[in-house]
Amino acid sequence: MAVPKSKITRSRTGMRRSHDALVAANPNECSNCGELKRPHHVCPSCGTYSGREVVAVADEIDLDDDAA
Repeated sequence: MAVPKSKITRSRTGMRRSHDALVAANPNECSNCGELKRPHHVCPSCGTYSGREVVAVADEIDLDDDAA
């Protein structure tokens, strides 16, 4: 069975982990409604992509009226 020959120092462990940091999201502004959206994705608030409507966004549904 493979066993490390010597202890791996905290410095070397930190150097190895230096590339594992998470990067922040890079949101873009939607050209149609102005909301922030992920780049190269359909806008979740208005359903447009590249200036055309791709997904029809339904109005909000009030669940209290449906349950009664």
